[in-house]
Amino acid sequence: MIRQVSDGAPPDAIPFGLGEPTWDLPQAAREALARTPALCSYGPQVGRIELRRAIAARYHARPEDVVVTNGTQEALYVVCQAYLDPGDEVLVPDPGFVGYRGVARLAGAQAVSYGLSQDGRFRLCAETLTAALDAHPRAKLCLIGHPANPTGGGADLETLKRVAAACRERGVLLVSDEVYRELWFDRKQPSLRDADEDGLVLDSVSKSFGAPGLRVGWVIGADALLAPIRVIHGYAVTCASTPAQWAATAMLEAAEPLLAQTRSEIAMRFEIFQSAMREYLGHEVTPPDGSFYHFLKLPERAHEDPLAFCLRLRDEAKVVLVPGLAFGENGRGYARLSFAARPEQIREGVRRLAAWWEPA
Repeated sequence: MIRQVSDGAPPDAIPFGLGEPTWDLPQAAREALARTPALCSYGPQVGRIELRRAIAARYHARPEDVVVTNGTQEALYVVCQAYLDPGDEVLVPDPGFVGYRGVARLAGAQAVSYGLSQDGRFRLCAETLTAALDAHPRAKLCLIGHPANPTGGGADLETLKRVAAACRERGVLLVSDEVYRELWFDRKQPSLRDADEDGLVLDSVSKSFGAPGLRVGWVIGADALLAPIRVIHGYAVTCASTPAQWAATAMLEAAEPLLAQTRSEIAMRFEIFQSAMREYLGHEVTPPDGSFYHFLKLPERAHEDPLAFCLRLRDEAKVVLVPGLAFGENGRGYARLSFAARPEQIREGVRRLAAWWEPA
C-alpha cells in the first residue's frame, strides 16, 4: 500500500509518504567513503571489527554480541528465519511497521496483532501485550518497535521491563526494533538493553544518521541467540557492504554531534509542520516521542476506503500520504505523514491538505 500511493505520484507532489531523510549524508561518512581502502574486498561475515566495536560501545555490549546486516530489514528477515517454523505465531503491533508481517509470512509463520495504548499516542502497553501473549500460547516471537513506525509512540523503561519479563516467563523471544530511538524530542528513549539483555535489539544508520542508502544495520544479542542468525546471514548475503561499513563506522565514532544535528533537522521540520497545521487546519499537534512521523486523523468520509482517499489526494491535491490501514486495522482512521520532507515542501503540503480536511 505504501508503494501504491508513492509510485506514480505526480512529479510536483509533496512527498509526505516515504520515511526518508532529505538532509545530506554526514561529512564524516563522505570522507570515509572517499578514503576507504580495498573497496571491492569482502569483509568478515559478521561485520568489520571496527564497526562492531563502535556499535557495541553504544549498547554496553561486546563486539561479539553484534552481527552487521544489510539494514534492519535484513536483520528482521534473518531473525525470523532463525527462530520461526511453519505454523508458529508472531506477535506484531497494530498499527505497526508493514515489514513485520511480511518477514513472518516468509518464514511460514502467522502474524497476530496486539494493540497499543488507547490515549491517542499509540505507545507500547504492557497490559495489552501481556494479554496477547496469554491469548496466543503458540507465539514464539514478539516484535516491538519503539519509537514506533507509523505513530512515533515510544516506551518508557518500566514498560520495557514488564514486557521483557512477560516474554521471558512464557518462553517467547522478544525482538526490539529501535531504528528511531535516537530521533527523540523531549526525552531520550531507552533501549531494550537498558531493561533486559535476554532479547534481540535491531538498529541501523538509516534513520538516525540519515543514511538509508548505505544499507547498514545490526542485531545485538547474546552469543547463543546470534548463532543461527550468523549462519543464515552468511548464506543470504555473505556480508554487508565493506565501503558502507567504513562509512557507518565513521558516523558511529562521531555519533553524538551527528545525532544532535539530525535531531535539530527534524525539530526544525516539525516546527514548520506544527505552525502550518495550526494556520491552515486549526489543528494543534504535538511532537512524537521519536521519529519524523505524525499519525494524522483522516476525515470521517475517508474511513471506509482510506486507500482510495489517499490516491485521490495524491492525484488531485498532489500530496502523498500513506493510509494508516497499511499498518493494521487499528490505523484505519489515520494516515502516516512524514515531515522529513524538505522544509520548503512541508508548509506547502499542509496548505494543499487544508481543502480536504474539516476545520478543527
